Amino acid sequence: MSRMSTKKKSVPAVILGVLVAAVAGYFGVDAVTGDNGDTTASSTTTTTSPAASGSSATTTSSAAASSVGGEDDCAVDTLPEQADDVIDAILDGGPFDNPDDDGKHFGNYEGVLPSENSSYYREYTVETPGLSHRGARRIVVGGGSDTDPDVWYYTDDHYETFCYIPDAED
Repeated sequence: MSRMSTKKKSVPAVILGVLVAAVAGYFGVDAVTGDNGDTTASSTTTTTSPAASGSSATTTSSAAASSVGGEDDCAVDTLPEQADDVIDAILDGGPFDNPDDDGKHFGNYEGVLPSENSSYYREYTVETPGLSHRGARRIVVGGGSDTDPDVWYYTDDHYETFCYIPDAED
């Protein structure tokens, strides 16, 4: 009888634990340490994008694309040379290597970038030498016009993480 009782008590505890972790994740709080993202802890950083003050995005670090905004911006000279070519093509209005895909809607379904209206973001393929498909590298721009976006982001892991490109138009 006591074994049955223990199982019934553990199910609500597990559900409560999952709920607490989900709420903590939503608000950018590390449930283990209580860190609210003001300081960098392990591999997760919470930063605010310059595109939308008051918005924040939590991302996991990777080599070139680590977070949105803040100290983890990625200057153009730190990106693959193919990214610089795509930036130039965007500013010139094309042509693009993948005209059926480039310049099209990016939905931000992962929620990594700041929340904006559904037509705000557009994506462009950054070619990866040696691949016969589009690969994982993209530049995502937002707002502005087709040749003068307001914000620029880079991802090398197919939208899992992004870094803000502060000098794309320099």
